[in-house]
Amino acid sequence: MGNNGLSGTEKKVAFSLASVFGLRMMGLFMIMPVFALYGQHLEGFSPLWVGIAIGAYGLTQAVLQIPMGILSDKYGRKPIILIGLVLFAIGSLIAANADSIYGVVFGRAVQGMGAIAAAVLALAADLTRDEQRTKVMAIIGMCIGASFALSLLVGPIVAQHVGLSGLFYLTAILAVLGMLIVQLLVPNPISHAPKGDTLATPARLKRMLTDPQLFRLDAGIFILHLVLTAVFVALPLDLVDAGLVKEKHWMLYFPAFVGAFFLMVPLIIIGVKRKNTKAMFQIALVIMIVALLAMAAFASNLWVLSFAVVLFFTGFNYLEASLPSLIAKFCPVGEKGSAMGVYSTSQFLGAFCGGMLGGGAFQLVGAVGVFIVAVILMSIWLFLTLGMENPVLLKSYTLEAEVKDKAQARDMAAQLSQLMGVVEAIVVLDEKVAYLKVDEHFDLREARAVLGSAQ
Repeated sequence: MGNNGLSGTEKKVAFSLASVFGLRMMGLFMIMPVFALYGQHLEGFSPLWVGIAIGAYGLTQAVLQIPMGILSDKYGRKPIILIGLVLFAIGSLIAANADSIYGVVFGRAVQGMGAIAAAVLALAADLTRDEQRTKVMAIIGMCIGASFALSLLVGPIVAQHVGLSGLFYLTAILAVLGMLIVQLLVPNPISHAPKGDTLATPARLKRMLTDPQLFRLDAGIFILHLVLTAVFVALPLDLVDAGLVKEKHWMLYFPAFVGAFFLMVPLIIIGVKRKNTKAMFQIALVIMIVALLAMAAFASNLWVLSFAVVLFFTGFNYLEASLPSLIAKFCPVGEKGSAMGVYSTSQFLGAFCGGMLGGGAFQLVGAVGVFIVAVILMSIWLFLTLGMENPVLLKSYTLEAEVKDKAQARDMAAQLSQLMGVVEAIVVLDEKVAYLKVDEHFDLREARAVLGSAQ
């Protein structure tokens, strides 16, 4: 079989790990559209605590994302993923049995302690060839998007029939299902993929935070998830006030999310064709700002709110899909793991702050205030993008390099740098790998010949 397609094992890896990731994310997302509506019986219920409950998982995720990834390097990917899923199930059961909103917040925080994203992505990298890794990551990314769409459909339907505690019991079942998939379907890795490509390295984190292009993207994902979480504190209550009974919310969310997915596709195609990702990125931000302004101005008009939800998700889907690939394009060669570590932490921290800010703003100034705060934050992000560069379309390769000492590693890096199409080449002695960033003129066979491993 050639290098053009995924092997049977790689397909199995892609879909089994995507399922694990998707089931877990669905468990986290399902609460978002329903908690403000179905949690009103809980002791201590208030808009602020609703926001904290929705976003609580984000804080523990943000704190533990990088440490769990590092532990997976030391003790193995599968054990850490399984421990993460056990914690997620325990958190779900705590929340299911809680009589007060404080108990739910604690349960959500325990759910977040199962921070398995880094370990799952590292395992995906361990089990795939470098030429096919991007496809596998894309499948996992698409599955996360699908799980979000499905949670907007399933969350309200399940809550309607079995209430909030039933919803949390379902998330515990999804966690157990995830464990079975990890044990029975995911192959065992023979060797680790290089650390730099898959896991955050603490020493490199400072450099990620000070890189202006990466900082813009990290600030962006922080704001995007802050706004998403804050909006879901206020929007469900607004929809009820506008005349859409809570049992029918899925009839708006699900079609809106799916419709927005198709509306997002032209933005991606135009951006790639014209090599102007920056302009499409800014258009997506403007679309979201318009949607939030419409939510603020027409809070009691169901038709305008419905249209605003479609616009909101159109912009959200485009940005959510674009940001990880932009991180990969802008990060220094061989440091994707650290770049994605900072990115994931920013994302989850945004969810936590969004819950706090959304709940607090709703309590002080109502739903309109939440949407106006969101508009201000999105406008700040739009301003930040003014200095954004259009990424050059490059591919990344990670190749085995049998080097014995630093001098040989330097010579090999110099030879690789001279090859046509190689933009950047780093040979890491400790990891016995060569990291390459290349354009369309690159010939993989030439690189393998230099490395002494032509196949």
